Amino acid sequence: MSESVSVSTGRRVLVVEDEPDLRELLSFNLQSNGYNVETAESGAVAIARLDSFAPDVVLLDLMLPDMSGTEICRRIRSSGDGRQPVVIMLTAKGEEIDRVVGFELGANDYVVKPFSMRELVLRVNAFVRRRRTGPEPEPADGKARGKRRAVTIGSLTVDSDAHRVFVSGQEVHVSALEMRFLSYLVEHRGRVRSRDDLLEDVWGYSPGATTRTVDTHVKRLRDKLGVAGALIETVRGAGYRLSDADGPTASED
Repeated sequence: MSESVSVSTGRRVLVVEDEPDLRELLSFNLQSNGYNVETAESGAVAIARLDSFAPDVVLLDLMLPDMSGTEICRRIRSSGDGRQPVVIMLTAKGEEIDRVVGFELGANDYVVKPFSMRELVLRVNAFVRRRRTGPEPEPADGKARGKRRAVTIGSLTVDSDAHRVFVSGQEVHVSALEMRFLSYLVEHRGRVRSRDDLLEDVWGYSPGATTRTVDTHVKRLRDKLGVAGALIETVRGAGYRLSDADGPTASED
């Protein structure tokens, strides 16, 4: 079964969820917020909708009757399309491994059931706003606008323009969101950035949003960076900062 509504904004969300009540609730709330919504109750239907509907955002349940949400995410990210949809995973599982696999396959975010519908819509709004804004255009005179060179801090090298990260000379593959987060920390090196700062400036959430997604991404990124993960320091009660040298990683709040 598929539900859709035509709206002037053209913002498209595909809801992939096998639970009928939740699927309808998600569709209703997103449509109420001005989204063009289609739904899919299985992986096979979702894959067909991806081609015909071309969504900007996919809300993807992890557990589907015919295939896993991670498999659908893998297919989305391996499609080679230049403008792929944002993938937000919906899961009833709380184990870290499920989140890790999702992020490794290219999921942009995740929410654990039961979740706040208001927060979920807030997350969708943030991702869509960022997609619609896009990168800044190049100057008309063709002159480069202060391109940033690769920055090396301890064992970590971040090349924002090339979207490449190295630890002790070995490349580490990071997602677009992880790259944006690292570039932001490099730009504010040595200064503490609060979770609210990060949610607003990196994730694009509205001020005052309540979510633990920053902490989850930091933990995941530290694991990816290995020894260089210690450069991302937790400042208790304040937020995070990028250190000047490798050292012990501060404990989580």
